[in-house]
Amino acid sequence: MPDTWLVVGLGNPGPRYERTRHNVGQLVLDELADRRDASFRAHRAHARVAETWLRPGGPKLILAKPTSFMNVSGGPVSQLARFYRTEPERIVVVHDELDIPFDTVRLKTGGGHGGHNGVRDVAAALGSADFARVRVGIGRPPGRQDAADWVLQPFPAGDRDALTMLVSDAADAVEDVIEHGLVAAQQRFHAPRA
Repeated sequence: MPDTWLVVGLGNPGPRYERTRHNVGQLVLDELADRRDASFRAHRAHARVAETWLRPGGPKLILAKPTSFMNVSGGPVSQLARFYRTEPERIVVVHDELDIPFDTVRLKTGGGHGGHNGVRDVAAALGSADFARVRVGIGRPPGRQDAADWVLQPFPAGDRDALTMLVSDAADAVEDVIEHGLVAAQQRFHAPRA
């Protein structure tokens, strides 16, 4: 299936984690599905999956939210990649990123995991780090707060409007990577804001 893309939103399962910083990748997948009126359904690969298209006549999108915990996302992603016959170069992983300021989206392919255990597990399970990443900035915790506690907290009410825009920007970035390629998408999303 050469024109099929697997888009994965990393996060943790269950209502307790739904609106936390660590689950921003899954919020982006919800936005992509909403834009296409697509519904998620349970998949045997321990994920919820929505099959849709980038645009009419365009590439097929497999939108996937693993139902495993973040640190063991690799199993579901590799199973989905096998099921849909998708090579790492046709996979986009959307995830939270501590080292990027809140309200910022950054894109890359390959390289290290930057300490992100979900990305580490996906790369190990795929046997390759050559997948695109849409890195959604959540910023570092203030003061001496532990990063693990920070990522598992919900976004504060005061950030809701910015979060809505951030999720929309990240969904746009996923679409741009697939439609125009990583370099063109980076030029758009890494340019300074006017």
